[in-house]
Amino acid sequence: MNIKEETVYSNVETASSKQLAILKKHFPNCFDRDGKFIQERMLEVVNESEIELSKESYALNWLGKSYSRLLANLPPKTLIRADVEHNSQDKHKHSNNLLIKGDNLEVLKHLVNAYSEEVKMIYIDPPYNTGSDGFVYNDDRKFTKEQLAELAGLDIDEAERILSFADKGSNSHSAWLTFIYPRLYVSRELLSSEGVIFVSIGNDEVGQLRLMLDEIYGEHNFITMIARQMKSGGAKGSFFTPNVEYILVYAKEKLKTKNFRASISDEQIKTYYNKVESSGVRSGEKFGEERLYKASLDARPNQRYWIECPDGSFVIPPGSTLPNALGDGCKVTPNKDDGVWKWTYDRYKQEYDKGNIVFKVTRTSALVNNANEKSKYNIYNKLWLSEQQEKGKVPSDIILNWENRESSAELKKMDIPFDYAKPSNLIKYLIELVRTDKSDIILDFFAGSGTTGHAVQKVNAKDGGNRSYILVQIPEAVEAGSEAFKKGYKEITELTQARLLKVAEQVQDEFDTNNLDKGFKVYEVAKDFRIEEDDKELTLSNLTMFDDVLLTEDQYQTLLTTWALYDGSALTTPIYDIDLDGYTAHMCDRRLYMIASDFTSNALKALLRKLDDTDNKDFDPNKIVYYANNFDSVKQMELNEALKSYANKKSIEIDVVARN
Repeated sequence: MNIKEETVYSNVETASSKQLAILKKHFPNCFDRDGKFIQERMLEVVNESEIELSKESYALNWLGKSYSRLLANLPPKTLIRADVEHNSQDKHKHSNNLLIKGDNLEVLKHLVNAYSEEVKMIYIDPPYNTGSDGFVYNDDRKFTKEQLAELAGLDIDEAERILSFADKGSNSHSAWLTFIYPRLYVSRELLSSEGVIFVSIGNDEVGQLRLMLDEIYGEHNFITMIARQMKSGGAKGSFFTPNVEYILVYAKEKLKTKNFRASISDEQIKTYYNKVESSGVRSGEKFGEERLYKASLDARPNQRYWIECPDGSFVIPPGSTLPNALGDGCKVTPNKDDGVWKWTYDRYKQEYDKGNIVFKVTRTSALVNNANEKSKYNIYNKLWLSEQQEKGKVPSDIILNWENRESSAELKKMDIPFDYAKPSNLIKYLIELVRTDKSDIILDFFAGSGTTGHAVQKVNAKDGGNRSYILVQIPEAVEAGSEAFKKGYKEITELTQARLLKVAEQVQDEFDTNNLDKGFKVYEVAKDFRIEEDDKELTLSNLTMFDDVLLTEDQYQTLLTTWALYDGSALTTPIYDIDLDGYTAHMCDRRLYMIASDFTSNALKALLRKLDDTDNKDFDPNKIVYYANNFDSVKQMELNEALKSYANKKSIEIDVVARN
């Protein structure tokens, strides 16, 4: 057994390094001994597979595209810290909901290993870049123009122009695209194969955003662009009053995505499913009625036949072609002008035997009887509300409900001073469209006041689900003099947190449920205390250490949280303390972490005893990770030799990693 030395994140990334790594994994024959890509060999693979190459293509290009691809590939330069005081409270300590404070690009990169393909739905409401919404591109990654040119594959002049808008702040199209691209790119990795992303956007960037999403998700995974009425009335604007915005919808893999279905509204139930069965096995159930014949039906074979009515007469949809025989179910092949029933006779008979057919006497029937006269009957089938709710209905790509004023009202009710939030019922509607399972994860990395968290709580309260949310919001300062500022809020995330605390109680009262996960855990992006400061330029060796490795309790716990997340454990996964003769190690998902510096020979003996204790089957780590700066060469050698020679009575294969 040899100890592996490990740096948590690669210190050499370029604008295409991750993509090349994927190619190298699946097509190793397309790389030479120095790791350089051989384009001709890839073309041989394509030609041998008889893949049809497109002769036409287009792409969205802008100043900063190569830079944005580089930003997507660079590792995070931060750590993740838990809000221990908040998370230890009874209502939060067992919650699966997350609020993470920090730059969302950094957070997304931290989440990738643990949450890859775990998220069912993403909803985001990013800045629209209208020129008046306050969007300015800011970037704290610091490069010289020479570094940027080398890493992103640019010439010096282009690198200099990019750094100009990155350093000074800009709200140009190029700046906005450079800002949004890496966030969309990294977040796609979090979506499950049947997952869906919804992105709200206004007129200013909708065209560019659609082209960008085509590139990231693939045109074939585009679902639709929803037009949403955000307000009605008004008289602003030079040519048109801006009342509409858009929601772009893309699937991770469209062929694996469930068809969207909207639930039946209370208004529809009131106006349509307003009849109640009075007898039989379905007594007390609500239903609506639908005509068995509709003029809009296309003429189809086997769907034109006589039906016997309660008075013994026979009826058929209007038309000139009649069956040769008279009797229930006697049929004829219709011509293009003949009316037909919506079902075949066999299906009709099944529904009739179930009691699902209703004959009504009416003066307005379009049906014809066997005397070639207008029938006094019309025929309906029962549509049971419970069955229709399960099926849902195909949604429209126009949303006229839930204007923004509804959000203003709900925030006012909670005394949360926040502008421009979306109504929680809009997000609730989108969650229901996707037909999320009751344990799915919903992500919003432009969380604002926490509308998506509010919506998830509503959906769970309605159907008893335990869906969880991950909300990400940068702790941006509230505007001085604003209503929020006057109420004592200093950062947007304080508003988010305040709303989430109020939402759980409000939703419980509204839906009368006690099973709701009312809590949420809080984490935040933290500066990496291990990196030496360099005011001149970014040092890409991310882990240059100080000589002093005495960690504060906060630093210790932050390192442990970050490592567990990096190794693939969700932030909600429990981490257990393991006592090794007075030395505290930590177990998480079969990984044993040893960070403290007071590891002794007695602690090593205790570790070996636990590993060989066949009565303690729960202690079976397959990986031991220790903080290299707190384990000198003697300790490392002693640990290595001991693990090579111990009895290994449980037959555990253990990787040992020295981590910086």
